[in-house]
Amino acid sequence: MSGVVIIGAGQGGFQAAASLRSEGYSGPVLLIGEEAGLPYQRPPLSKTYLKSGDEGALSLRPAAFYETQNITLRTGLRADRIDRARQLVICGDTEFPYDHLILATGTRNLRPSIPGIEHALDLRTLADAARLRGALDGVQRVGVIGGGFIGLEFAAVARSLGRDVTVAEAAPRLMARAVSPAMSERFAAKHREMGTEIILNDGVTALDAEGFTLSSGRRVNADLILLAAGVRPNTELAWEAGLEVANGILVNDQLLTSDPAISALGDCACFPDHRSHHLIRLESVQAAADHARLIAKRIVHGPSAPYHSVPWFWSDQADWKLQIAGLAGPEDSAEILPDGSVIRLKGDIVTAVETVNNAKVHMMARKRMAGATPMTRESFAAPV
Repeated sequence: MSGVVIIGAGQGGFQAAASLRSEGYSGPVLLIGEEAGLPYQRPPLSKTYLKSGDEGALSLRPAAFYETQNITLRTGLRADRIDRARQLVICGDTEFPYDHLILATGTRNLRPSIPGIEHALDLRTLADAARLRGALDGVQRVGVIGGGFIGLEFAAVARSLGRDVTVAEAAPRLMARAVSPAMSERFAAKHREMGTEIILNDGVTALDAEGFTLSSGRRVNADLILLAAGVRPNTELAWEAGLEVANGILVNDQLLTSDPAISALGDCACFPDHRSHHLIRLESVQAAADHARLIAKRIVHGPSAPYHSVPWFWSDQADWKLQIAGLAGPEDSAEILPDGSVIRLKGDIVTAVETVNNAKVHMMARKRMAGATPMTRESFAAPV
């Protein structure tokens, strides 16, 4: 019996395995992970784990879960090749047959070709976080390259531990891909109030053991450097197998690849967005989990409704929780509301709602965006 093989034991891969069982799938389920150890949560790595060092709190489920659910978990194992003709996953000298294959290969950190880049640490895996946590001991000056979610979350933790922190962002504003200019300015002010130095519009040109140099010629001295300059989807396995790839593994609205025996989910999948009618790729734990549930339901029960879930994201920075419902384009306008929330608009259609410490508005926005008709400025303002 071949059953379902899942490559990638992150949140999406784990959820696919768990959902197959909850949907009633009785065939073999094999979950292959390149990292050693039980599948774990990544979001806390840049926040609570750096303070607590509690690895046990990260596990998605204890080892007994995989035994009781009859899920075969093979970790510390790299998938080298997919033989689509014979429906096999090849890991070294071992071949794993599949009836259906789910690719949940995620992303890896982008490491640009900058002289001295080997002096910067990453924050992607548990091993990265453990190394970074250890490196924080005994250092005072911390440099962060990249003003996105991960860089700013780490910067907030480092400041809370009393470190001197400088964040260098090559773009003109923080979190430029994710939020409006108004929200970028608000978070820049927050971090500066905490004592973090924020440098914008000034990329890094070289690193060494004592810091880095910016394109302006400015020198930033640092005992520890975190590189948080974005990620790249892990598509090589799919591409080498002849699947269609473009900013991710291309899938349809059922999350099927160009091979009907292979699905892809999460950060590595590029899928059609029914709102914008564009192909998009989401770096979101929730999207990966939603993808996994849809794929499991389709495998067990046949084709279901197309994937139409509302994207949403969050970032915890110090005592602020940023939450974003929806997905705005770079050209969408922004309107600041009296409570500090920001709505993004394309014409009269609300494409995203950005909130800080306002779960009520965030949940209301997600609920209304999930409706059959697009949410307008007027319907957003209507009483709950």
